[in-house]
Amino acid sequence: MAGIYLHIPFCNSKCIYCGFYSVVSKTYTNKYISALGREMYERRNFFSSLYKPDRTIRTLYIGGGTPSVLGVEMLNKILVALKQTFLFPSTAFNTEDSDEFEFTVEVNPDDITSEYATALKRLGVNRVSMGVQSFSDIHLRWMSRRHTAAEAIEAFYMLREAGFRNISIDLIFGFPGLSIGQWQYNLERVLNLRPEHISAYQLGIDADTPLERRLKCGKLSLPSEELCAKMYAELQQALIAGGYEQYEVSNFALYSAKENRSRHNCSYWTKIPYLGLGPGAHSYIGRHREWNFPNIVSYCNHTTLVLREGENLSPQDVFNEGLMLGLRTAEGVSLETLRTTDPQAPVFIQSILPAIEELCNKQCLVITQSGRIKIPPEKLFVSDGIIRDLFVC
Repeated sequence: MAGIYLHIPFCNSKCIYCGFYSVVSKTYTNKYISALGREMYERRNFFSSLYKPDRTIRTLYIGGGTPSVLGVEMLNKILVALKQTFLFPSTAFNTEDSDEFEFTVEVNPDDITSEYATALKRLGVNRVSMGVQSFSDIHLRWMSRRHTAAEAIEAFYMLREAGFRNISIDLIFGFPGLSIGQWQYNLERVLNLRPEHISAYQLGIDADTPLERRLKCGKLSLPSEELCAKMYAELQQALIAGGYEQYEVSNFALYSAKENRSRHNCSYWTKIPYLGLGPGAHSYIGRHREWNFPNIVSYCNHTTLVLREGENLSPQDVFNEGLMLGLRTAEGVSLETLRTTDPQAPVFIQSILPAIEELCNKQCLVITQSGRIKIPPEKLFVSDGIIRDLFVC
């Protein structure tokens, strides 16, 4: 199994909080499509080092940036190049949903029309991730989002009418000016839509964003951790009561089918190899990680420039990463599985046993009957601190 992430670095405008690499320009659009094709060809053997014979691509995720700013014709050119270069299941890109293949495209609500939604479906997209972030027009304007709450709801129903039965909606909490009551309203609205998947993130402060600059100038102040913790608890309670399961710190899926989980994102947490294409995209295979430089000018002219750099993970890195990724999920992590990742892993496990015992006594960790360690739901909000206490230094 393997996955591909493809980065579309174009936006019509930048959100106040966004630290993902993108440019507010379409000057390089055509050059970018050509450069993507070149990178695909250069990296066509990326998965050949896999020790398993199955190198079939099971998930394709087109993110950004804003992929929906590209016309369907350009998306189709990208797909043609992908099909010519990599091995996909025979059912991939069918207009009907496939159990073998998940094809996700991120969209902004204001880019969605009935025609565009139908065209995405015809391309073989079977999962759409839509960045709504809030159902308050005041908050959307503060975020510099281009859509209104009404447009987000209308876009959702357009996607439904086009035949999409796997839609994910993103929300943000913990930003200045958001009250508990307003957050509860957002949760009520998303539950009324009943998408198959909901991702909810606490506002982060990324470097070199308008949000960071405003905070440094003292023009904004962030809500307290106590208030953010209450919002997170509200999120958990409302979605679980609404029929969703929490399967990762920030992700919830309808109970009706396990397929409602994001299989592509699950591959990150379970360390399935993935290839990232485009400026700023990351790749991972075995003990090796690579990342493309976030510069579209260099990317489009990379025939004469170094495009990326990488690193080989140490046994300690592999162990800590396995802990971190596993403990972010509801299932937790198996120490026995970690034990087999490296000859040094048993020593690492022995070194963290006292910390595991202490965290269990504080009810920050539980050990299941099957021997997995996991963070209980009520402690997931402070999971970063719990995980840090377990890292092997």
